[in-house]
Amino acid sequence: MDKCSAAPPKPKRKHRPSVAAGLWVIKRLENFIRRHSTVGTTPFFDPQKIPGIQVLQEQWPTLLQELNAVLKRSSSIPNFQDISKDQQRLTQDDRWKTYFLYGYGYKMDGNCAACPETTRIVESIPGMTTAFFSILSPGKHIPPHRGPYNGLLRVHLGLIIPEPQEQCRIQVGEETRHWQLGECLVFDDTYRHQVWNDTDGMRVVLFLDIERPLDRPGRLLNRVVLKLIQLSPFIQDARKNHRAWEQRAFDDQ
Repeated sequence: MDKCSAAPPKPKRKHRPSVAAGLWVIKRLENFIRRHSTVGTTPFFDPQKIPGIQVLQEQWPTLLQELNAVLKRSSSIPNFQDISKDQQRLTQDDRWKTYFLYGYGYKMDGNCAACPETTRIVESIPGMTTAFFSILSPGKHIPPHRGPYNGLLRVHLGLIIPEPQEQCRIQVGEETRHWQLGECLVFDDTYRHQVWNDTDGMRVVLFLDIERPLDRPGRLLNRVVLKLIQLSPFIQDARKNHRAWEQRAFDDQ
C-alpha cells in the first residue's frame, strides 16, 4: 500500500482534566476494593455466599404478588431515562421501565407504601443501597456498558421470566446467564455487560445494589465513597426527578 494512502492513526481520546482526574481516582479505588474483597473478583458470584440473598429467594412469591399489583398501572411507570438522565446513552424508548423503592440509600416513600412487604424484605438485606423492579418489554436490548464503581454488587431476583429462557439473558464479561424464577443472579456490574429480551413476553427482576463484602479497611473506605456518590449531583438529580414523578403519580390516583 502507498504510504500516502494509509489511514492516519486514531488519536487517543482525551478527557477534560477534571474528568481525567476523577477516572484516575476511581481506578485506584477499584484496585483497592479488589484487594480487600472477601468474595473474590469474578463476574458472577455464588448467591449462597452473599448475606441476605437466601431471604429474597425464599420470599419471592410475596414480592411477585406486590409486583403484579404494580403492573396493573404499568402505563404510569416511568422509563429509566426519565428518572436517571444518564441512562439516555443506554435507552431512549419506553421498553425499560423502573419502579424504585430505594435509590442510593434514599427511600421512595410513595412506592414503598404501595409495596410494604417488598420494602420490608429489601430493607432486611445487609448493605442494600438501591432496590427497584426492572421491567423489560419484548425485544429490548440494553447495549454493553459498565457500572461506575465496584464497591457495590448487583443482584437480580427473577420474578417474571418469559420463555424461551435462552432468549432472555445477560452477559457479564465473557459469561452469559439466564434468569430463573425465584433465583438470584449476583454479579459485578463493572465488568462490561449487556442484556437481551428476545422473547415475546415481559421480563421483570427485582434489581438490588448491595455493598460488596469487604474486610474492615475496605468497608471503611467503601462507605465513605458511597456516601460521596450519594451526595453527587448525578444522584441528587435522579432523586429530584423521581420525587416529581411520584408526586404526579400519586396525585392522579
